[in-house]
Amino acid sequence: MITDPWWWETAPRTAPTFETLPEACDVAVIGAGFTGMSAALTLARAGRDVCVLEVQVPGFGGSTRNGGMIGSGHKVGYGELSAKYGEHVAEEVLREGLRALEFSTGFIKDENIDCDYVNTGRFRTAWKLKNYEALAKEVEFLSKKIGVKADMVPRSEQHREVVTDSYHGGCIFHSHGGLNPAKFYDGIAENALNAGARVFAKSPVISIQKITNGFMVQTPKGKIKARDVIMATNGYTTNVAPDLHRRVTPISSYMIATEPLAKERVRSLIPGLKMIVETRSRTCYYRPSPDGERILLGGRAALRQINPQISGEILRKLLVGLFPSLSDVTISHSWQGTLAFSTDHLPHIGCDEEGIHYAMGYSGSGVAMAPYLGYRVANKVLGNAEGTTGFDVLEFQPVPFRTFLPLGLPFVEMWYRYKDFIEGR
Repeated sequence: MITDPWWWETAPRTAPTFETLPEACDVAVIGAGFTGMSAALTLARAGRDVCVLEVQVPGFGGSTRNGGMIGSGHKVGYGELSAKYGEHVAEEVLREGLRALEFSTGFIKDENIDCDYVNTGRFRTAWKLKNYEALAKEVEFLSKKIGVKADMVPRSEQHREVVTDSYHGGCIFHSHGGLNPAKFYDGIAENALNAGARVFAKSPVISIQKITNGFMVQTPKGKIKARDVIMATNGYTTNVAPDLHRRVTPISSYMIATEPLAKERVRSLIPGLKMIVETRSRTCYYRPSPDGERILLGGRAALRQINPQISGEILRKLLVGLFPSLSDVTISHSWQGTLAFSTDHLPHIGCDEEGIHYAMGYSGSGVAMAPYLGYRVANKVLGNAEGTTGFDVLEFQPVPFRTFLPLGLPFVEMWYRYKDFIEGR
């Protein structure tokens, strides 16, 4: 198995970067993923001097390691949101999902980015009958109140979307789609560089010190003074920003790509060629590759980092469990990325107690949301009305016992294995 993402086959990590760090800039953006590069683009086009500091090469992290599914949803439904925050806030939070999808797909069109984007639709499958009933209630609300275009598909008709009997039907979100996330990232990064943003690879931030009229950011390449700092690190947030580090939980996510298959064979299993996601706790998600010749599948092989050879075999068994006819298929690529979950499983954007701006906590729904909130957080720095979001009123709660999280992960994994067993994985 190749342990680099399959996406890199057509979009390798070779973006140009700068070497000599300047003494000062207007805004230092930490993290060169979707969020950071979108923020850098927005700021550079507004005339700000922007430096992006990246621990690896640009686009090395989760932005180019995901499933390439672009949609408008959150992990939390209207019922839970309204019970916690009230109906008005719940509706605004859900509308932000639609705004994020509109922003990111509009960006692809307006900037003429070739990233294999197709409005395929997304089929959210019900692992159990009760999941189907819950989905039906959610879809009814989303259609009437928010304007989401979605339809329920009963179990008797689900084979027109996916040829497996593992589900109890599901719902189709018609405005969702698929793309190559590495190509999408490269399109954002190219625009940011063309606008004048400077990106510094292999420049991990060692410390951020609050000083008069700004911050002093220390890297191995030297110090840089910045009037403003944006943390755009999501699942790769470190204790360099301790206030933010304790508010997100990094979770490993794993993906595989099958060897090339005949297009007819892929279509025979996924006739609608849609993005497929599940309601079960293991949360498998899968799709045809943009060229239609492979199936790409992601899921929770483990919560911590494990060898891609091991995770590849775990995910292969899940794939064959859904499609027994693929028992003879080998896996060509197996890779891992890191997500960031907030305690409420919602994105968060704002300014922390030290005055550092941030956007993070996408909880697995970042392909549309991360570029969108990168744009929004940049506008917060600029002091523009476009910086206002429906997430602003949400409290970004610290993760309980965050310091002891590595010690607790084995126990959490045991709990999830138990849930997987009960659900009939």
